[in-house]
Amino acid sequence: MLTGDAVLVAGAMSGTSLDGVDVAVIESDGDRLLGIGETRFHPYDTAQRAVLRAALGKWPGADLARAAEIVETVHAQALSGLDGVTLAGFHGQTLAHDPRGRGTHQLGDGAVLAAVLGLPVVWDFRSADVRMGGEGAPLAPFYHFALARWLGAEAPLAVLNLGGVGNLTWIDPRQPAPEALGALLAFDTGPANAPINDLMQARHGLDRDEGGALAARGTADAGIVGDFLASSFFSRPPPKSLDRNEFSKLEEAVSGLADADAAATLTACAAAAVARGLDQCPMLPARVLVAGGGRHNRTLMAMIAAGCDCPVAPVESVGLDGDMLEAQAFAFLAVRVARGLPTSCPGTTGVAAPVGGGTISQP
Repeated sequence: MLTGDAVLVAGAMSGTSLDGVDVAVIESDGDRLLGIGETRFHPYDTAQRAVLRAALGKWPGADLARAAEIVETVHAQALSGLDGVTLAGFHGQTLAHDPRGRGTHQLGDGAVLAAVLGLPVVWDFRSADVRMGGEGAPLAPFYHFALARWLGAEAPLAVLNLGGVGNLTWIDPRQPAPEALGALLAFDTGPANAPINDLMQARHGLDRDEGGALAARGTADAGIVGDFLASSFFSRPPPKSLDRNEFSKLEEAVSGLADADAAATLTACAAAAVARGLDQCPMLPARVLVAGGGRHNRTLMAMIAAGCDCPVAPVESVGLDGDMLEAQAFAFLAVRVARGLPTSCPGTTGVAAPVGGGTISQP
């Protein structure tokens, strides 16, 4: 276990968008964010991405040796040679997430990374929360609370991450700690980039709708959006979480639409899901700060802003790097695990009581 002293720690995150590995270094004592350091991005190549895409949805027991090798090798490359870092947080690659059924599955062995890097590695962040009845996601909210304090926020605000799935953290920075009652409410809003990316891959062989350009030329199908919002997921009270493929029927729903209209419809679904999420917050936040790849989709951002009654802006508007918040979050959580502090609580995952997840592998 670490003491309460501040350390330099690296976090690594590979999201369901499968673009590559984000690495970020922060200084923290596990309670406070004390400094933001180096960042890196190590992309998966086309062949690696294809292997990982084929592994999505699979559970332990399937033949995942090649996919695991890719995850561990690319993470080791991305995390190597960081000056002064004494600890690493390794999220792994989420393949499947079913907290009320089979659990949660992040591919990659932290012990392999610890041996290669010569550093203690904290990993398997989600399993303990799921075992105790939590959703196992989202886990970034404790870091979002520290970020709100770092920014000097004095009123509730929200952090929206637009990855493959969207997730929202409502934060009251006036509370004494992230696990305090009323400090945090966090949950997945619904699909975000994943259906759009899958559409672009299937129809154009592209990774994304760059800037939302294709969606901007189309018209959203209001009927499909309405049917999407009728899902029981949106009426469930938070906390709640999603698997990347839980709304896979959206692909079928837009199959008969022209490319631009299909992209516009999937983008409108993602934006509508965010609006529904804000409706479930304790009070309207003073602002919504947006991280993740989706903030680069101008059409998606415009649709979200149009559906919100508060300012919406990328986190760069307050001097942060929206590509690196999740990597920073797992660095922060690694310090908390090493100090024996909670990493989730009833307001973030629905777990019965604050719980500290994570496994520590020594080199």
